Amino acid sequence: MMDAITGEFPLKKDWIEKAIHWAVQHFDYTSYHHPNSIPYPGQGFPHVLYAGQKTIPWNDLESYAGPKAGILSYDLKNKFERLKSQNPSLVSCPEACFFLPELTIFFHKETLEIKYAEPQRLFEEIGAFQPETVPKNISPIHVKTSRNEYIQNVRNIQDHIREGDIYEMNYCIAFEASVQSISPVQVFLELQEKSPMPFASFFKCKDQYLVGASPERFIKKQGNKLIAQPIKGTIRRGQTPDEDQVLKETLRQSEKERAENLMIVDLMRNDLARIAQTGTVTVDELFGIYPFRQVYQMISTVSATLRPRLSFAEIIAASFPMGSMTGAPKIKCMELIERYENFKRGWFSGTIGYMDEEGNIDFSVIIRSIIIDTKAKHLFFAAGSAITYDADPAYEYEECLLKASAIHEILST
Repeated sequence: MMDAITGEFPLKKDWIEKAIHWAVQHFDYTSYHHPNSIPYPGQGFPHVLYAGQKTIPWNDLESYAGPKAGILSYDLKNKFERLKSQNPSLVSCPEACFFLPELTIFFHKETLEIKYAEPQRLFEEIGAFQPETVPKNISPIHVKTSRNEYIQNVRNIQDHIREGDIYEMNYCIAFEASVQSISPVQVFLELQEKSPMPFASFFKCKDQYLVGASPERFIKKQGNKLIAQPIKGTIRRGQTPDEDQVLKETLRQSEKERAENLMIVDLMRNDLARIAQTGTVTVDELFGIYPFRQVYQMISTVSATLRPRLSFAEIIAASFPMGSMTGAPKIKCMELIERYENFKRGWFSGTIGYMDEEGNIDFSVIIRSIIIDTKAKHLFFAAGSAITYDADPAYEYEECLLKASAIHEILST
């Protein structure tokens, strides 16, 4: 392939959609991210599309020049601790999939930048491209955990909390369906319309796809500064401005939600302290309340100054998986997650993101996302909540359904 050069072009209304479809058709690996202009502490992802053919090992990214994009499965945890993932896979995801982009497109407000061998030719080719229309034909969505099973499991988890095994645990339930035909790109665009998020992500790894609408950042590294932004605390949006404000203040003042958030903040402080210069771990914001289309979220920000010359692999080994998707203490929670959940998480509650040319990184938490295997003709998604000693099991089940509602609606229409 010829060396890539950069061209700048006007951004046309339907060009982005065509570009994602075109990249999926021409490359084995594609990663697209959109921040949706949503206010977020430290900003969401940049608006960018990467596509390529060459995979690289996740634990040696610094050996390769240029940007890299990729995804890590939750089950990579077994590489760092004496843990197992023996529950059945709903979609058999690779533990890691990173690639070197041959094509990079940055989208700005009125222009776009194409980094490719022949940017002018590609701009014209994508502009003329007509994506194939693929009907959405899937079986009825099946939830793998009934309400009664969920409530009993939550009570069992609360017994562990009372016995002092854990303080809080993120317990998730899965939804699955078989697929007759589907366009992952079209499903992503529909989810974007229904539930725009600051870490909206679409990822292709050969026959497997992530269709993501995540509100949560895992870690971001800029220079030698690392930030983590755990989300704990969710409440629905109101139907009127007055109701909306009341719900926002209810979340802000909730002792339960604040306690959940604080526990994960402490866990993240401990994780970052393992790789930070002494005395640099700081809580920049505690219990921030941020609006999204369907819900309000409680977000805290923890930062640290990294020790010199730490690699991406060392950062991941110290902090993965993110505490908001495990609970505290992390290792015991992951053991109990394996016992009480009835599916292998795979990409769900893993992380997706990129490393730029300077070695800066930004990775989100894979939640509010669909994992699709077009070859195996199956998909699944999952949702969870933090279980504490005083959690109401019936309320937590409803929270899971609320978090999954946008995806359920998209797949059911």
